[in-house]
Amino acid sequence: MRLSRRLLAAVSAASFFLLASATHAQSAKTTIRLGISGGVMEDVVEVVQKAAAREGLVVEPVVFSGHINANGPLNDGDIDANAFQHRPYLNGQIKAFGYKIVPVATTLSAPLGIYSTKYKSLAALPDKAVIGIPGDDTNRNRALLILQHYGVIKLRPGLDIARGDNATPLDIVDNPRHVRIQEIDSLILVRSLADVDAGAIITAQASQGGLLLARDAIAAEPPGGPYANVIAVQEKNRDQPWVPKLIRAFQSDEVRQLLLTKYKGTLLPAF
Repeated sequence: MRLSRRLLAAVSAASFFLLASATHAQSAKTTIRLGISGGVMEDVVEVVQKAAAREGLVVEPVVFSGHINANGPLNDGDIDANAFQHRPYLNGQIKAFGYKIVPVATTLSAPLGIYSTKYKSLAALPDKAVIGIPGDDTNRNRALLILQHYGVIKLRPGLDIARGDNATPLDIVDNPRHVRIQEIDSLILVRSLADVDAGAIITAQASQGGLLLARDAIAAEPPGGPYANVIAVQEKNRDQPWVPKLIRAFQSDEVRQLLLTKYKGTLLPAF
């Protein structure tokens, strides 16, 4: 009996030591692997790295492109955080895949823009113009909403995208200019601009194609709404000491100045 108690005590001590060591390792974490999209976010993260360094935090960017995004790797623990998406997209990913990840702060807004190689404004689009929009739910919603905002189309009453409804071209109830909506994979929309009259393109893809909203778009998403980008982490890490350090780096004055000077109108502070 005495031996069993000693054995139990030894096992308990070992378990406590392992737990304490793991907790200390998280608390003392000084290097963060951060998943981002390519293009303008790489510029932003360069500034974030400098701000984070003041707090003893090293930020190592991991760039994802194409259809591979940074949510699966975050959920699996291959990276520590990501900063490439807005909350509606994240919510859709969590619903679809059951990811145990959460948003912890907003960073910037990257308004969706409408671009054209043929026309200088939405008003100049001809009757029966072909407009390319992204084929995924979230960005299709954004594209149809921006076209409605500028009076190109009208969506059916009762459609509540903020509540979780998804809009499709079938929800268009008024189309006075008879525009034709063509869904195109967001990854090739930039390359498809020559084949359509205009295209609604998210900032990440536009920037990788050499387009900037403030310089090149013929219309831009109005400010506000739910589409500010967020930092996401695993649920179990949301209260780790490195998280507020990463947030402060993203929400630093240096990042604000970069957005307001270099990317004014293309990227906007959301903090």
